[in-house]
Amino acid sequence: MLNGIINIYKERGFTSHDVVAKLRGILRQKKIGHTGTLDPEAEGVLPVCLGKGTRLCDMLADRTKSYEAVLLLGQSTDTQDVTGQVTAQAEVSVTEEQVREVLSTFIGDYEQIPPMYSALKVNGQRLYKLARTGVEVERKARRVTIYGLRILEICLPRVCFAVDCSKGTYIRTLCHDAGERLGCHGCMESLKRTRVGEFRLEDSLKLTDVERLRDEDRLDEAVVPVDRIFVDLPGLKLHKEAAALGHNGNPFRPVQAQPVLEEERVRVYDDRGDFVGVYHYDAETGLYRPVKMFYQF
Repeated sequence: MLNGIINIYKERGFTSHDVVAKLRGILRQKKIGHTGTLDPEAEGVLPVCLGKGTRLCDMLADRTKSYEAVLLLGQSTDTQDVTGQVTAQAEVSVTEEQVREVLSTFIGDYEQIPPMYSALKVNGQRLYKLARTGVEVERKARRVTIYGLRILEICLPRVCFAVDCSKGTYIRTLCHDAGERLGCHGCMESLKRTRVGEFRLEDSLKLTDVERLRDEDRLDEAVVPVDRIFVDLPGLKLHKEAAALGHNGNPFRPVQAQPVLEEERVRVYDDRGDFVGVYHYDAETGLYRPVKMFYQF
C-alpha cells in the first residue's frame, strides 16, 4: 500500500470524489482521501492522501490556498458562478480604476456568507441539497482572510485575478460580493486552484500521468512522504530503548531522543528512522506528547 500524498491536477468535469474513485482503481488501494473539495467545473491542485497519509487530510485542508479566477460582471446567479440561473442583471459601466479599487478592499479579514450551493451543513442537511429543492436558509457570515489579490487582466465585463486566501474562502462568493460592491452584479466564470500549502500547480499530475507512472513502475516518484509535510519542524530520533514509546503513542522525555531538545513541536522517528508522528513539548510535565500519529506496525 502506498503511503503519502499525490499532488493531482483535477481536470474540469470531474468532482473531487470522482478523482478519489478513479485513483482507487489506478492504484488498486481503497485507503485514499482528498484534502478539500473543488467544484466540478473548477480545475487545479487537489492533494490526495494515500494510506496512513489519510491522517493528514484535515491538516492539509487547513493550509492557505491560491487561485486564479475570472469574474464576470453584469449578472448574478443562484450558484454565484456561470453554471447557475441568472437572478439579476445590470449594465457594466464601471471603470478599470473602480474595479481595481473595489477588489483591493477585500484584502485582509472579510466576513463572507457561504453560498447556498455549497457542501456546508445546516441542521444536518447539505446546503446544496436544500438549494436544489428551492429552499434557502439563513447562513451565518464566516471570517475568512484574503492575504493577497492581484489583478492579472481587465477586459470588461471580465476581470482575471489571482488570490491567496485562508481555508473556507469561497471564490464564487468573492466574485459575487465584488459585483455587488461595484453595483453591477457579478459571478465567477472560471476557477483554477494553483496552490494548496506547499503543493503547487507546476508539480501536479493528471490522472493519466499517474497511470503512466504505475505502468512504468515509478509511482514512488509521485508520492510525497508523510514526514515531508512537517519538514519545517525539528526532527528527533528516539533511542532504541524508547522506540516502543513512540510506536505506542506514549509520551517520552527529551533525553530519550537525539538531539536533546525542548521545542514546541517536533517530528519524531524511531531508532530505525521510521516516521512516528508529530509531538508537542509539555513544559509542565517535561514530556513530549503526541499530536498526530503516523506509525503503523
